[in-house]
Amino acid sequence: MQAKFLSAMTLCAAAVTAPLAVHAQAVMVDVSQPGPTLAITGGKLLTVSHGTIENGVLILEGGKIKLVGPAGTAIPAGAQVVDAKGMTVYPGLFDAESHLGLSEVQADSMANDLVETSEEIFPQMHVYDAFRAETERIPVARFNGITNAVVAPDDADTMPGQDTLIQLAGRDRDSMLLTKDIALAMNFGETPKRGGREGGKGAKFPTTRMGEISQLHQALIDATEYMHLRASGAKAGEAAPANKDGRGGAAGSASGSASGAAPTGKFDLKNEALLPYLRGEKPVVIGVYEGHDVEAIMALAREFKLKVILNHVTHAQGVLDKIASYHVPVIVGPIYDMPKPGERYDAVYSLPAELQKRGVKIALSSQSLEFDRNLPYAAGYAVAYGLPYDAALRAITLSPAEMFGVGDSLGSLDVGKTANVVIADGDPLDVRTTVKQVYIDGVAVPMVTRQTRLRDEYLRK
Repeated sequence: MQAKFLSAMTLCAAAVTAPLAVHAQAVMVDVSQPGPTLAITGGKLLTVSHGTIENGVLILEGGKIKLVGPAGTAIPAGAQVVDAKGMTVYPGLFDAESHLGLSEVQADSMANDLVETSEEIFPQMHVYDAFRAETERIPVARFNGITNAVVAPDDADTMPGQDTLIQLAGRDRDSMLLTKDIALAMNFGETPKRGGREGGKGAKFPTTRMGEISQLHQALIDATEYMHLRASGAKAGEAAPANKDGRGGAAGSASGSASGAAPTGKFDLKNEALLPYLRGEKPVVIGVYEGHDVEAIMALAREFKLKVILNHVTHAQGVLDKIASYHVPVIVGPIYDMPKPGERYDAVYSLPAELQKRGVKIALSSQSLEFDRNLPYAAGYAVAYGLPYDAALRAITLSPAEMFGVGDSLGSLDVGKTANVVIADGDPLDVRTTVKQVYIDGVAVPMVTRQTRLRDEYLRK
C-alpha cells in the first residue's frame, strides 16, 4: 500500500516538473453548449451564502443554478439525476491571485511569461495577451475544485499590468477570459526592487522604497492630469477613444507618464490604462508585505482615492488594527510562508483569523504555481489557526468574487448564479477529500489531468 502511494507521488512530481520537450497541451473543455438539466440530490449542500442543507437538492439548468432546496424539493421532469448521497456539494472555488496560464515550468525561463522586464510602470500591459489556455496546470487546479481564478503578473515590478479573471474551462482561450482587465496590479516594499538586483549603480529602476513610491506617485499624477485634459475636451483628434479592451484607438505622442515628460493631452496608452482606476471604477490590488510598507502605500492610495484591495500583508501583524481602519478587503497568500525573526511561529497561519476578528473581509490565494491546487488546504490551515470554518470557506468562494465585483454570478450556491459546482467525498478543506466531479457552466468536465494519465499508464505496471 505504502509502495503504491510512494509510486503515485513520484509520478505526480514527475508530471509537474518534467521539462516540456514535447510542449504538452491540455485538452480544451467546451462548456459553451448547455448540458442536460441536472438534479444533484442527497448531498450536503454548502451554500456559503445561506448556510448548510444537510440533505439537499440542487438543480442546474442552462448553465445556471435553477433551484436550491431541501430533500423532497420537486425535480423537473426529464432532469438527469445525480445521486450525491454521502457527498458534499459546494460552489466552485475562486483563487484570488494565481499565475495560471503564464507559467508552465518555473525552472524553464522559456515556459514563463510572468512580467515585462523592460519597464517598471506598465499599467497598459494586459495579462490576457500572455494567457495560455492549454496549460497542463489548469486541469490540475480544476481537479481540486477550483473553477475561477484571477491571473496576475509577477510582483517584480511596482506596476506590472492588469489582472484577468478566468474560468477554468472553455472551448478556446477567449471563452475562458471572463473579465479581461479586472484589476490593476501594484506592488510596494521589499519585493519589487529590480534595480537593486541589477547592482544598484547605473540601474534603470528604483533601488529603494523612496524611489518606488516616487515613481508610482509621478505616474498617478501624470495620469490624473491626462484625465483632466481628456475631460476638458482637448482638441479634436488629440485624445482618440480606446476600444473596449482598453487599447488605444489612435497613436499619439506619449505623455511620458513616469518617464518625466509632461502630459500633452494626446492619446497615451499608459495614462489611458490608469483612467478606470483613478475614477474608482475598478480595484487596484496592492501587494505589500510589511507593516510600515502598508502604511506608506495606503497614504498614496488614499491621496488618489484608489479603490484598494490589499494583498499579502504577510508580515504586517503590528498594524492589523490600522489595516482594519482602512475598510478595504485583504487577500492573504500564500499562507505557506516562514515567520520572520521575532515573529511567532504561527504568525502567518493565524493572520487570516486576526484580520477576520477585526472585521476585515478576507480572501485566500495560491499566489504561486506550486500552490495552485492547494487553495482549499490553505483555508484548512487558517481554520486550524483560529479562522471560523464558514469564514474560511467564504474566503475561497464568495469573498473573492465580491472583491472583484462578480459576487452576483459566482461564489455561492444561489439561484441564478453560474452553475460552477463541485461534488466531493468529504470536507473541501480536508486534504483527505477527493473531488469526484466538477461542473462548469453546468457541464461536467473530465476529471483527467496529466498526472492522472501518467498514474493510469504506469501504476498498473
